[in-house]
Amino acid sequence: MKSVSKYYKWEVLALLWVAYLLNQGDRQVFNSVLPLIRDSLSLTDTSVSLIAVFFNLFYAAMVPIGGWVGDRFSRKWVTTLSILFWSIATMFTGLANGVFMLILTRSIATGGGEAFFGPANYSLLGQYHTDTRARAMSIHQTSYYVGVILAGWLAGYIGDKLGWQYAFYIFGGAGVIWAVVMAIRLKDLPRPEGQPAAKPRIWDGFKTVFTTPTALMVTLGFCGFIFVITGYMTWVPTFLQENFGQTGAQAGLHSMLWTYVAAFAGVLLAGMLSDKWAAKDPRKRMIIQGAGLIFGAAFLPFMGSATNIWVLYLCFAGWGFFRAFFDANIYAALYDVTPEHLHASCASAMIMTGFAVGATAPYILALIKEATGSLNATFPILGAIWLVCGLACLWVSRKHYNKDHNKIYS
Repeated sequence: MKSVSKYYKWEVLALLWVAYLLNQGDRQVFNSVLPLIRDSLSLTDTSVSLIAVFFNLFYAAMVPIGGWVGDRFSRKWVTTLSILFWSIATMFTGLANGVFMLILTRSIATGGGEAFFGPANYSLLGQYHTDTRARAMSIHQTSYYVGVILAGWLAGYIGDKLGWQYAFYIFGGAGVIWAVVMAIRLKDLPRPEGQPAAKPRIWDGFKTVFTTPTALMVTLGFCGFIFVITGYMTWVPTFLQENFGQTGAQAGLHSMLWTYVAAFAGVLLAGMLSDKWAAKDPRKRMIIQGAGLIFGAAFLPFMGSATNIWVLYLCFAGWGFFRAFFDANIYAALYDVTPEHLHASCASAMIMTGFAVGATAPYILALIKEATGSLNATFPILGAIWLVCGLACLWVSRKHYNKDHNKIYS
């Protein structure tokens, strides 16, 4: 295979940026039109929350297979076919007429398709970007923020004007189109001469992650991170509609806009600092992560007690800015302490564990909501989770990070 241009790595970033935007936008569509789905199909809060729970559980169960496939086969085709599959499943979600069909099309088909995307996507990006890894990962992460803001507003608007079904049709159709673009433009990075193809076993990623203290801490931090984010993204649009009387479009927009505009700035700053500081001291990546969780945790309790909408938006923004410090370094930190030929498998082990834990958040918050009559009491609990995870990250960064890093790069 011919070598690729040195500028092509930035085209890869652009291709994967749009793909990840569609990936995260696709997830947020459901959250934005959740009240419409609940009311039109006469569902309860707990029953509709089970759709998100099953999505995350099935995603978590399938992602190790996705990582194994990503390390053994073409990462270009794994990512491209994944986009095509989940986008078609998203379109079929619009035809669902009850909980069973929503679980089948949303949780199983869409979640299963997305499980193959993440590990191969990040591994391919990490292959092209070595000395610019955290910077590329942080730019890539901005697509997540743009995706959830766009989907939060647009899906809510489409749902209000045309019906919730059309939100799934439109976002799914966009994914099908982008899969065609990826098939044409995306390339696998050529292997160095004489390097054999890696043939990892499906459990090798788990073994590496759970026997490497730093990788294990990244994974545990990711568990707390995903639990809070999953709960937030599932229920905050509903929180704004019920507590502040906003429409679906307004709640979808404001629940994501303030958070992710601030996160956009935060992730670019964190990525730049991470590459600069880690060049001298690799453990600075995890220090940045821990600090992000601790400072982000401080804003969560105030969300539940805020009675002024602008105070609430300020809390959204503060939380979003500091959460980006963890976001920017998740995969860069993991890849710092794990072998390159196992990057997709190690990422899948982390993703599976994080989403298995995070999958419980929508249901747990729904139980608290039904017991207390509102979501207000859930925010201090979410803040405490991040505080504990952040402190643990700081401890592990001091004790283990450089030692684990040197085992890979010495």
